Amino acid sequence: MLRVSAAALLASSFLASPALAADADAGSGNVELAEADPIVVVGERQGYDAKDTCAATKTCTPLKDVPQAVSVITAEQIDDQSLRSISDVVLYVPGASFNSGEGNRDTIVLRGNSSTADFFVDGVRDDVQYFRDFYNVDRVEVLKGPNAMIFGRGGGGGVVNRVLKRSTHSDFQNFALSGDSEGGFRLTADVNQPLNQQVGIRLNGLYEDGDSFRRHVDLKRYGVNPTVGIQAGDSTRVDLSYEYFHDRRTADRGVPSVADPGVDEPLKGFDSVFFGDPDKSFAKVDAHIGTIATEHDFGNGLTLRNRISYGHFDKFYQNIYANSRATSTVTLGAYNNLNNRRNLFSQTDLIWENKLGGIDQTLLFGFEASRQKSRNFRQTGTFAPGANIVPLSDPTVVLDGLISFARAGNDADNRTKATVAALYVQDQIRPADWIEIVAGLRFDSFKLSIDDFRPLPNGGEFSRTDKLWSPRLGVVLKPNDKLSIYGSFSRSYLPQSGDQFGSLDISTEALKPERFDNYEIGAKWQPVEGLLATAAIYQLDRTNTRFQVSPGVFELSGKQRSKGLELGLSGNVTQSWQVSAGYAWQKAEVTEATTACSTGDCKVPLVPRHTLSLWNRYDVTKDLGVGLGVIARSKSFATISNAVKLPGYTRVDGAIFYKISKEVEAQVNVENIFGAGYFPTANSDNNIAPGAPTTVRGTIRFGL
Repeated sequence: MLRVSAAALLASSFLASPALAADADAGSGNVELAEADPIVVVGERQGYDAKDTCAATKTCTPLKDVPQAVSVITAEQIDDQSLRSISDVVLYVPGASFNSGEGNRDTIVLRGNSSTADFFVDGVRDDVQYFRDFYNVDRVEVLKGPNAMIFGRGGGGGVVNRVLKRSTHSDFQNFALSGDSEGGFRLTADVNQPLNQQVGIRLNGLYEDGDSFRRHVDLKRYGVNPTVGIQAGDSTRVDLSYEYFHDRRTADRGVPSVADPGVDEPLKGFDSVFFGDPDKSFAKVDAHIGTIATEHDFGNGLTLRNRISYGHFDKFYQNIYANSRATSTVTLGAYNNLNNRRNLFSQTDLIWENKLGGIDQTLLFGFEASRQKSRNFRQTGTFAPGANIVPLSDPTVVLDGLISFARAGNDADNRTKATVAALYVQDQIRPADWIEIVAGLRFDSFKLSIDDFRPLPNGGEFSRTDKLWSPRLGVVLKPNDKLSIYGSFSRSYLPQSGDQFGSLDISTEALKPERFDNYEIGAKWQPVEGLLATAAIYQLDRTNTRFQVSPGVFELSGKQRSKGLELGLSGNVTQSWQVSAGYAWQKAEVTEATTACSTGDCKVPLVPRHTLSLWNRYDVTKDLGVGLGVIARSKSFATISNAVKLPGYTRVDGAIFYKISKEVEAQVNVENIFGAGYFPTANSDNNIAPGAPTTVRGTIRFGL
């Protein structure tokens, strides 16, 4: 079937990352603007097949030769399922889930480890707290297990990497217009214009005015991302990019749990009801991101790449939310937060494809330098007497003149500066056709300084420098061209200042970082060309977590263990049938007491024992396609308290695709066809997110 989607047309025709094209040979040295057929709006579908990744090893490597579990969601799958957010995507990643993030940010849970910071764009850190969009994305890669050797600190359970679109030699103008049954509206544009054989310009844009089944909950966001690709001679390519992104939405904290004795579930029957004051509960971010990416081919298998990124992020959120279990009344809480950040990153990689002593290998040398400055300021809401006690029968309130905000107690008021200097080396050794060894080591000098403006004894100037060594070792056996079997070990660290390095104080500045050690075996098999089946068994140990022995005194004795089985199937079964499927069995629990789990036997929250996802698209004719999918999850806990359970659920989705003409395609998606009631995630025991009822979304894709 032919379709309008720009991502589908260009999946095999443009260089999707600052590295070589994901579909190109890793050692080709081709850094030219990608060639494509003369422009037509439609092209042959590329489906869900992703053959390579340039992020997992920093060298473009076939997925089947990467010794770790990697899930790739292509732009075509994103379009087909009408996926709008990171939380939508991870539902189709084995072993992944998400936290509702206080209604103001993406929060992933990978292999039992929650993070607000393990996000990357073309391999460069993107750790700001906001909701990301896919309007300019070619694909999303989820790399599971510790990844510090490649990405630096954090990444204990894995990372999410977005690969952005770049300019090509093709001339096209593609647009998509969609609306949904809740009243939401969305428009995206993808325009590419080559100026000559050396220079090409691409512009991606977005405008969305969204509504929700949750009363008083809406969003408005828009973004623009122009890029320029420059062929500076036969061996050099330079890509310039600037993105402005604005997102303002209601900060929705969901519903509380039930207070009745013996009931440990979310409050039911209030799925559409807002608890608090929606007009005073909002999150907004303005992001400016500029990037310069350069790649030069020296010949003889030697390639140099550099990427410099500067980001300016202004973030503020405020929420009034349910702060107790529900009886006949609910108690509200309130606070706001300012989190402004300036990021500057520079990554330089030297890649050498060579044969030393007759042994084929890919050698990587790299250097990273970064600086991040943040301003954090939090205020607590104070209610007029009785104003924070609302009846369960009508918990949506207007608090004009009944609430004020001011810094109180331990509310954050600080400036932070984080600087990193890192060196890394990796070798992918292929002594024979049937074996490949991936070995790497990274050294990070991570320095954090905090000016805490709170009064003494909490305030003051604090700093800590961590010297982090992050190894990685993997062995890949290849019995034949279609099958690979691997075993691997990797390690990551997370400084005690946390994901967002904002909690350093006199009690934590002397503490060593948390450590993550991952042991994994797995297999990857191509039963047919374009289809990849994967299996992984892992054990991930998290140590050096804090246990509070007395006020302000901690020991690094806490431990957590995650282990599981992950199965995946993705790609093209036939030219007409695309599939994305996954199953995971997981067990994540605290094995030695931490501050959050003083008993030492808690189950890690938001980690269902069983997760299953399946999505199919089948093109009945060249003009008509259908899609059908199911998501199923067993029960999990809302928080590490294990006091509230999120019931298991099954959701069924579907879609119809119809090509109206050569330039126009219509698409209808139906989410939750049978109207299942469910609670997919939570942020606390009393901030639980209800799942959406049956929702219909229509999309028209067209080109000019």
